[in-house]
Amino acid sequence: MSSEQTGTVRSTWFVRGRVQGVGFRWWTRARALEIGLVGHARNMDDGRVEVVAEGTREELDRLDALLREEVSGTARPGRVTAVGRVDQDARGDVAGFVEK
Repeated sequence: MSSEQTGTVRSTWFVRGRVQGVGFRWWTRARALEIGLVGHARNMDDGRVEVVAEGTREELDRLDALLREEVSGTARPGRVTAVGRVDQDARGDVAGFVEK
């Protein structure tokens, strides 16, 4: 089945701020698993965290709101100063959600 048939899409976020060494990847993994997403969160050499996830558009939008701290009552570790998001077609080659 294609991603269009399953309703699955892929998003990649680049999160900037004080997001390395503060539990941000662990927190992101926990939220993604609660939502039901698959993918990864990894530190980048330039200090950003890359988050790649596959799921429905609604699920990805939920993670997006959490990453941007638009959900009240959510204590996110670190300090995010900018979040960029790119949507793509799902690859379907990912299982689970891991920290890299």
